[in-house]
Parts: sequence; structure tokens; C-alpha cells
Amino acid sequence: MKFIKRFALPYSITILVVCLIWKVLAIQVSQNVLPAPETAVQAFLSALITPEFWHHFSASTFRAVTAMIIGWGVAFPLGIWMGSSPQFDKFLSPFVSMTYPIPKVVMLPVVLLLFGLGDISKILIISLILGYQVLVATRDGVRGIQPQHLDSIRSLGAGKWQLFREGYLPAALPHGFTALRLNSGVSVAVLFFVESFATTRGLGYLIMDAWGQMDFNTMFVGIFGMSLLGVLLNEGSNFLEKISCPWY
Repeated sequence: MKFIKRFALPYSITILVVCLIWKVLAIQVSQNVLPAPETAVQAFLSALITPEFWHHFSASTFRAVTAMIIGWGVAFPLGIWMGSSPQFDKFLSPFVSMTYPIPKVVMLPVVLLLFGLGDISKILIISLILGYQVLVATRDGVRGIQPQHLDSIRSLGAGKWQLFREGYLPAALPHGFTALRLNSGVSVAVLFFVESFATTRGLGYLIMDAWGQMDFNTMFVGIFGMSLLGVLLNEGSNFLEKISCPWY
């Protein structure tokens, strides 16, 4: 029952509403450009049993998950350090403030020139975009700790490690995972962009290649696949947050 309330029912209602709107639009426009939802769903279900679809899906999943791990793994401890150390924050904040507003995706041509056309450049761009969000959220979360809470931990004889474990880490984890969850959709959007050229693997490539060939059924197979990936990343982030922050 809990699974139905948490997952099955909300997603079922959402899919039903989208399909109804889609069906109305498909009736109004050319079926060649916008196939009926049942046609697109049938194409997607058929693609699920083909190795080609999973070849592209696994490539996209590897890039997205690896980028999220790297971005969070670097930015989260750095955010704690900045939030807990005024001296380090004073040193690094000007750099973060200057580079944070810059759209990282515009650096893709430079990253491609430096790191080539392989997975490294694509993972790096997604990691940069996600990492900045996690860094800022984590830093602000640590900054928000009430000083008396830290003083009470110190009064019990806590050292630096105990202060980190009992004070900074519990305050930072919810903010870090919230940023990770909220930006899982951004990661998929950037993934589509970086896979739309200079590659032959991935759901973004599948979508753009099918679009260029005017194979709209296959294009929607790629769109469904990328939507599925986004849902899995979002729910995976939710799951990690729940098991890591049971008190939150």
C-alpha cells in the first residue's frame, strides 16, 4: 500500500494526464510528426527488448551517474570546509561568486578541445554544473548551524572529528542531497545536450539521429528512455537522502 501511494498512483495519474493531452494534440496535427501515444508507447516497449536501446541507455546512465558521483563527491566536502572555516571561505568565495553565474555548458567546446570527444569531457561538464549547486547548498547549510549547537558539542569534549561527525555533517547532508535531487533533472538535460553531437552512443544521440532521419517513433523511444533515466536518478537521490538523513 505504501508503494502504491508513493510511486504507482502519482506516476499513473501523471502518465494518464500526459497521454490524454498528447492524444488531443496528435489528433490536431499530423500523425507523422506527432504519433499517437499508443503508437509511441508500443515502439518504446518493442525497443526495450532490443540490445540497441540498452546500448544507448547504459551509455547515458554511466555518464550521468558518474558525473553525479564526481560532482557530489568533490563539492560536498568542499562545501562543508567552506561553511565551517571562515578563513577558507573568505579565500575561495570570490572565485565561486565569479564563476557560479557563468553557464558551464558554454565551456563545452573548450572542454572538448582539452579532453577530446570521449566520455571524460561530457562527464566533466555535467559534474561542473551539478557540483556548483551542491557546493553552494552545502556551504549555506553548514553556515546555518546555530553557534550554541556547536558550543554544546565542544563542551562535551568533542574534538575536530567529533565536531564534524555530530555537527557539520548532519547539517550538511540534507542540503547536499536536496541539491543532488533537484539537479538530477538538470543533469539529464545537460546530458542530452552533450550527447547530441560528437558521439555515437547515448540517448541524446539516439534522439537527434532519429530526428534527422524523421524517424519519429524512434525519436520518442529516446525521449521515453531519457525520461525514465531522469525518474530513476531522482528517485535514487530520494532513496539516498532517506537512508542517509533519517532524522530530517
